[in-house]
Amino acid sequence: MLSIEKTLYSGHTFTTGGREGAGRSEDGQLDIKLSPPGAPGSGTNPEQLFAVCWSASFLATLRHACNARKILFPLAATIDAQVDLLHGEQGFFLQARISVSLPEIEPQIALQLIEAARQNCPYSKATRRNIDVTFTLN
Repeated sequence: MLSIEKTLYSGHTFTTGGREGAGRSEDGQLDIKLSPPGAPGSGTNPEQLFAVCWSASFLATLRHACNARKILFPLAATIDAQVDLLHGEQGFFLQARISVSLPEIEPQIALQLIEAARQNCPYSKATRRNIDVTFTLN
């Protein structure tokens, strides 16, 4: 069990209707329609939301890794994340493919930064040994 020093933030949301419903945050900053993956509709789905959330967190963690090493974080850094919803013998599960672009950083250094971010990003920690994840340098 991890030792918690303090809570930095709590995201509080309310969701109704499952994959064909809606979700909103307690503070009103988020208010979205949900639609099943691949189905017609104007909503997003949990896999897209997870990919965006993970990407944002991973980019922030990459920035932190750059700062710790006194490397200028490239403003054009991007992540192309794909989260797949799969079905197999044991039911539904996820897998992810995360492609990182760190222009202006030497590939060997970029790979070290990606590994540092993998070790420190909260979403990467949460998924470690839970889903198949592939990280690549683009």
